[in-house]
Amino acid sequence: MHEPAGIGELLRRLRREAGRSQSEQADVLSERAGRAVTRNEVSRWESGKRMPTPYWQQHCADSFGVPVSILKQAVATAKAKRRLGRQEHHGGDDVQRREFFGTMAGLAVSLPGAVRSGTGPRLGMGDVRTMLVRTARLRRLDDYLGGADTVHLYATELAATTKLVRDASCTAAVRKACAAVIAEQAQLAGWAAFDAGMHDVAKRYHTTGFTAAREAEDPVLAGNALSFLAYQQVAVGKPDVETDAASYATAECRATPKVRALLLDRMAWTHAVAGQADAADRALAEAAEVVRRQDDRPEPDWVFWVDEDEIKIMAGRCWTQLRRPLRAVPVLADVLSRYGDTHARDKAMYLTSLAHAYLDAREVEQAAAVTEHAVRLAGGVGSVRPVEKIQEVVRRLKPHRSSPAVAEAIESAALPAATPRG
Repeated sequence: MHEPAGIGELLRRLRREAGRSQSEQADVLSERAGRAVTRNEVSRWESGKRMPTPYWQQHCADSFGVPVSILKQAVATAKAKRRLGRQEHHGGDDVQRREFFGTMAGLAVSLPGAVRSGTGPRLGMGDVRTMLVRTARLRRLDDYLGGADTVHLYATELAATTKLVRDASCTAAVRKACAAVIAEQAQLAGWAAFDAGMHDVAKRYHTTGFTAAREAEDPVLAGNALSFLAYQQVAVGKPDVETDAASYATAECRATPKVRALLLDRMAWTHAVAGQADAADRALAEAAEVVRRQDDRPEPDWVFWVDEDEIKIMAGRCWTQLRRPLRAVPVLADVLSRYGDTHARDKAMYLTSLAHAYLDAREVEQAAAVTEHAVRLAGGVGSVRPVEKIQEVVRRLKPHRSSPAVAEAIESAALPAATPRG
């Protein structure tokens, strides 16, 4: 027996069966009720952000020619699920949600950002380990929040760590280890600034990270800083193949498999944007091979998210960039079907690549459906990147707006909820 449809899903299906856009449905309801209702309100009902009142339930039912009892049952089901969700808050089997709130709980104990060494003005390796644990906890927030929400937190942590290390006494070995912590934190702050669209700030942080990595005599962290700088250049339309090559050459001698895979991944993207298809394919093939390698050395925490699926996603993005939809669509559709919506920012961005690939394959309505999904995920995320990517897809969709599905996708992309904060 199928689970009853939620009210949002039901309204959406009935409207589409009636062949109406959200704007057209709003006009129909306004005329029937003699009271104005906006397209935004229709969108909120369909997204589940708000439920129609009994008054509007009746008019919706009449507009579709269905018994109002169907809508009332759907509303009752949705309300029951909400009550159950509140009762089971922090429970259930959603591992990612538990990890997220566990991270937040851990941060709540230790915030605000000043690092407490526990041993006074003299630092030891135990203090370094404490700082690394804090940095790892902060890094996990990037999985769920955008840079506009995290950049100030990361910058505060970096400033506190820098001051602590500057004012403390310690051995040369500990100071070198502290420089590596500062390098990690600077790169984290740089990434958040980049994600928030603060490119000049991001560049300064990544340069600080590179300098600190050199002081720590850590070529892997130095290579990662250069890789970040090259990745940022791609985002502003200036692919820098030389810096990407330098990042890999700097790190290669001591890089673990996941680090190598990550650097090759970014290198492939730079080549793809530069239109260098053969070089992109070589880098992708090597990344797919090295990410599966076994190594006795522990991977650094800053590559905790790198796995075979991430390499496949980048392959799909590169093939989309190179206008190879027959290669891009299968891999992106497959991986993204397993990629949780919890990672809203990243999945929204990856979906825009899939939308572009569908457009290249002339599957316009598929592209529109994927774009709507991306819009829903990007709403409220503190990142400029998915919104910019969505608008690029919308520009390509506009010539096809005579299709109701396309018109709806374009309308959804204009909702205020899709505007990033920060």
